Amino acid sequence: MLRRTALAVTSGLLLAGVTTIPASAIPASAATASAATVSASAAAKVPAIARDVLPVNDGWAAGTTGGSAATDDRVYVVRTRDEFATALAATGTAPRIVLVAGTLRPNGDCASYADPEYSLDAFLAAYQGVTTKPAGPLEDARVRSAKNQALDVQLKVPSNTTILGLANARLVGLNLLVSGADNVIIRNLRLEDAADCFPLWDPTDGAAGNWNSAYDLITLTGATHVWADHNTFSDGNNVDSLQPEYFGRPYQVHDGALDVIRASDLVTISYNVFQEHDKTMLIGSTNTVGADVGKLRVTIHHNKFANVGQRAPRVRFGQVDVYDNYYYETDEDAYQYSWGAGVYSAIYAENNFFLRSADIPLDAVVYNWGGTAMTEKGTLTRVGTGPITPVSLLDEFNATHDPDLGTDAGWTPTLRPGPLTPTAQVPAVVDAQSGAGRLSLA
Repeated sequence: MLRRTALAVTSGLLLAGVTTIPASAIPASAATASAATVSASAAAKVPAIARDVLPVNDGWAAGTTGGSAATDDRVYVVRTRDEFATALAATGTAPRIVLVAGTLRPNGDCASYADPEYSLDAFLAAYQGVTTKPAGPLEDARVRSAKNQALDVQLKVPSNTTILGLANARLVGLNLLVSGADNVIIRNLRLEDAADCFPLWDPTDGAAGNWNSAYDLITLTGATHVWADHNTFSDGNNVDSLQPEYFGRPYQVHDGALDVIRASDLVTISYNVFQEHDKTMLIGSTNTVGADVGKLRVTIHHNKFANVGQRAPRVRFGQVDVYDNYYYETDEDAYQYSWGAGVYSAIYAENNFFLRSADIPLDAVVYNWGGTAMTEKGTLTRVGTGPITPVSLLDEFNATHDPDLGTDAGWTPTLRPGPLTPTAQVPAVVDAQSGAGRLSLA
């Protein structure tokens, strides 16, 4: 069974409870400073970027302000999971800034979450060969175990919040849940391995059944005006290839990296790195015509998708602008597709660069999940160090699949901050500027 160790609190770093520091007293090096040093550093400042807002025209979330207007008493430095949770739960909707210092982990591990009546071995023995969804005492115990884990690993982000990672800030094994919130900014974090200790087994999911996990690294559900910028998403050291198979299927402990679901809207995802993760970005989680109609509008630009398996992104319903992204796909064993066109989706893909293994065919990049059309312009591709060539990945898909996807998504993006990066320059720009650790914390 997957295990985690509890975080040992580092002595000398914390005042009692959440550390609330006046804006004039937080150095950029707060990740290693003692409380006394922080308090004495009168000349130091909260990083200027903690007050950033998303500029006008920078994607669907343009104008998002997060916690930029927070007063000094609403600025928090957090170094443990519990301090983070307390800062996020602080009363009121006034803007807040939460500065993450160091590595934050859940308090518990899989063994501590497990209900006394649950064990994986017993679960596997009980449901081996069963072709209907599990039911009964062991499934009930699994559900109770999962609830125990959720209480520890899910951190709910409120409206009018900016979360900014200080130097080398990491969230390991945690899920940031932006549920029903508006006006949120999340920047400069390394988010790793939100692994589910108790995946759900569904023998009716697909031809052979599947294990399904519960936690993304960031989940937007019913959220609006969200800017996720300069973060790095990965499975850390707990990659999917290390997981066992049970019931003949991979034991999937990870869900999405950054999912946008349940009528979320007005989202900009910029300058992030997504690496070595399978189900990367789901936009829309149901084919049902309902609350998602007219929502799920997302801009995705200047991100690196490095050896991710699928969903970069997979879209239902939304108008999704995908431009100036760098797709680095050299793991043909893990790769499935990048652009998933689902029901009522409207992907507009422009100036994206694909570096790929020769064993990944061009017609594999697009996948039709019930969509009817998408727009693609300016794509370049390269195999290894070979020549860079223009390509229409949509045409490549249509040449080998029926029915064809149409070539006009039915809309043209206007919320872009300036001229696009020329596609040939995208790898260099993205490699130099994207992911956690690239922003100035002065």
